[in-house]
This record gives sequence, structure tokens and C-alpha cells, in this order.
Amino acid sequence: MPIKIADDLPARVTLEAEGVVVMRETEAARQDIRPLHIGLLNLMPDKPRTETQFARLLGGSPLQIELSLVRLSSHTPRNTSADHMAAFYRAWEDVREETFDGFIITGAPVETLPFEEVSYWEELQRILDWTQTHVHSTFTVCWGAQAAVHHFHGVPKHGLAEKRSGVFGHANRAPSSPYLRGLSDEIDIPVSRWTEVREADLPEDGSLKVLLDSDEAGLCLLEDAPHRALHMFNHPEYEAGTLQAEYVRDAALDPTTPVPRHYFPGDDPAREPRNRWRSHAHLLFGNWLNEIYQTTPFEKAAIGR
Repeated sequence: MPIKIADDLPARVTLEAEGVVVMRETEAARQDIRPLHIGLLNLMPDKPRTETQFARLLGGSPLQIELSLVRLSSHTPRNTSADHMAAFYRAWEDVREETFDGFIITGAPVETLPFEEVSYWEELQRILDWTQTHVHSTFTVCWGAQAAVHHFHGVPKHGLAEKRSGVFGHANRAPSSPYLRGLSDEIDIPVSRWTEVREADLPEDGSLKVLLDSDEAGLCLLEDAPHRALHMFNHPEYEAGTLQAEYVRDAALDPTTPVPRHYFPGDDPAREPRNRWRSHAHLLFGNWLNEIYQTTPFEKAAIGR
């Protein structure tokens, strides 16, 4: 089944070229079906690239998805044009009365700051609380995941001596989980962050269940059943060249920047990296969407009750 996005969203060209079935708004209006309504709160600087990455994973599902792009009301992005934001995004204040089957909160380039020093921290806290009454299932990513476990559970983040960057093997700690159905015992996932959440800091009551982790890179995916959420500290949505682009950018500012680990063939940045995580990412998001489909109320007004 297709994903429904705005007719003129730049991601459409990329997705159609990759064979992702994309439905136009006019076609969707003629179908007598309730699609899953998924919101994307996009906190990343390069919003068009991030839109494409998540739309690609959502569009790989056999379910019909309606994707809504959401922005913060209290923060104006500097790296995406005002025209793009005005054409394709709605402020959270304008959607807060709506309900969503699923809601994704991305990472943001603020992870070295204490949470309380982030300019939009108060609004993000309100959004996280809002997900408990207006969202059936939430999927947080990278800094968004760190923010969520801090807000809901008081879990701290810890600074790293250097940026943890690369593609690391992660152990499947809960193969019977519906979210990990069909995933291998060990899967590769891109990591790109300056901070980490540690298992020793998780609540002793078991409210946060470890689904994926790595001996080298630490925690990766947590299930937060009390808050109907998954918290992903890494980047399964990344394209093959995303870490490469980050490395080139960082190395231009600091020539001593370490090469991402286990990423370039032979650890040689002159060689093109290969995508070793695409299938795992599609399966993980497909499992999340399937679980939403199986459990979300048919009447959207009942979501969150």
C-alpha cells in the first residue's frame, strides 16, 4: 500500500525513483479506507533529507500511511527555507487537538546541552505529555529518545570522550517482542552521537525494557510500555552515505576527527560505504506500524483514552 504525502513535497521524486508507492492527496480522497495517521516532529537541521529517510521506511509497509509533518511552535529552523516550512509543515500548536496513530520525534543537534538549556525544552515536554492523550504509539529517535526517557523516567545522559560514529553490531535481546519479529540475532545499525544513556540508570521497576544493545555502542532500542513508546538512540533511518557526509563535514573542521568505525570498507574513507542495515530498518518500522494497526482504535477520537 502507498504512503500519502503532500503532492509537491521534494521527497516524492526520490521515493518514486526508488520504487516506493506514493499516493497523491487527490487519489487518497477517493478511497474508502482509514489510513494510519503518522506525525513526524522533525527536529533535524536538514529537514528535506530527514523527511525522505522516514517516509522511505513508512512507505515500505503494506499499510496505507498518511504522513503529517510537524514543527515546533517556539523555534524557527535556520537550515531549511521558510517557504518549505510554510508549504509542508504545521506547528504543533495547530495540530494539538488532532489524534495520531503514530508519532515520530527525531533527533536534534543539541545533545551536548543540558536538557533544560535547550531553547524549546518546555515545548518538547508539553509535546511528550500530549502524546499520552493524543497518540497511540510514539517512536523517538537519538536525542529525541534521550529527551523522552529523561522526561518520563528521569534517566540522565552522559557525555562521551569523543563522538561515537560508525555502524555497530547490536544484539537482539527480545526476539519474541512484536517489534523485533523476524529480526536476526545480531543486526548492524548506524550510530552518530556525542552522549549516551546507560543501562545502569534505567528504572529498577522494569518499565524500560532493553530490546537492542551493543557491547561497543551501548543501548540502542528500549520499549516503554507504560508510555506506549519505543526509544531508539541510533539511526536506522540513515542512508548509505549519511555517516560519510557527517565525517567529511566534521573532518573539514577538525582533521583529527576519527573515521566512523566498521563503516567504510577496510576502514578506508576513500572507499564508498555499503548499506548493511536497510532491511533491518524496514522490518523494524514495519513491525511498529503493524503493531499500531493491530491495536489502534478504529475511531480516531478514541485514541489516547
